[in-house]
Amino acid sequence: MDTYRNAFREALVARERAIGLWMGLADPTCAEICAGAGFDWLLVDGEHAPNDLRSILAQLRAVAPYDVEAVVRPPVGDAVVLKQYLDLGARSLIVPMVESAGQARALVAATRYPPRGVRGVGSALARASRWNTRPDYLARADSEVCLVVQIESRAGLDALDEIVAVEGVDGVFIGPADLSGSLGHLGNPGHPEVTEAVADAARRVNAAGKAVGILTSDETLARDYLAGGFSFVAVGVDTTLLARATRALAARFREGGGEEAGPERGGVY
Repeated sequence: MDTYRNAFREALVARERAIGLWMGLADPTCAEICAGAGFDWLLVDGEHAPNDLRSILAQLRAVAPYDVEAVVRPPVGDAVVLKQYLDLGARSLIVPMVESAGQARALVAATRYPPRGVRGVGSALARASRWNTRPDYLARADSEVCLVVQIESRAGLDALDEIVAVEGVDGVFIGPADLSGSLGHLGNPGHPEVTEAVADAARRVNAAGKAVGILTSDETLARDYLAGGFSFVAVGVDTTLLARATRALAARFREGGGEEAGPERGGVY
């Protein structure tokens, strides 16, 4: 068995269904609990969650024994940041706020070793290479990387056809929360203009032969996305799941009772 194969990347290339969970609690024990839940992939959020290099490393280690891919979202698509994440062993990345083909090409270069790219070589210090106990790591590293670009602005939508055509981009992730703001409907990802833009983006990505993904905590909407051409979908958020469950439990035991909170409709997180 090839323990280094990236099943998440293989699923994206084949445009097979891959169900994920977003993780924002920045805790390795929570990550390990989620890793055993049965998802295909888990997203460790470095953009909006309180994560740093060491907390991401701890979560990667917690998830590693399980049959699930840890995908990491950096705070920014900076070559130095990406190099550090890759060295930690994060081989699948969702990079936020991509708005041009030139930016996408720079991200591809940042995640590949020379001569294909500009990733710095420091594998002796890297968990990714098992500290140079993988003699084939430098030869195989490029093929193990999965790069997903996140489209979440009007500018990104305008450049989508050029972005998705960039060699080395394995998939496109649509960010409806920021996209709704960019389109003038902040806080309302369910606005018809936003939902149509999301559906149109999915059609364009699929037509280009690439995988398209999205996040929603609305289970009905998640199923609609899966039926409508999205192949990798995050169907919940650990932070939201905990918040809802604790509020519902407290409400059930307050004086006078209270109804259990159901799933929110139309939200992203």
